[in-house]
Amino acid sequence: MDEGNVLIECRDCTFRDSFANLGRARVALADHESETGHGVDWQINRVADGVERAGDDAGICGVSGCTNTESALLDWPQSDDES
Repeated sequence: MDEGNVLIECRDCTFRDSFANLGRARVALADHESETGHGVDWQINRVADGVERAGDDAGICGVSGCTNTESALLDWPQSDDES
């Protein structure tokens, strides 16, 4: 098994693989689940810097006070109460 960024592992058999990107992992996961009916778990070991920054900027599901309101990644208008 190549060491990749995304690891998928079956809960019901010995199937386990890793992938360099999320897209290929999702295809393999869906194929295994549809072919066997097994449940598959996955683990993302790291994300691109931009994805990590977007997550940091968004905070916890966009909860008020948990975001970077100056971020160019967030484009919703802020109400007077949130400014």
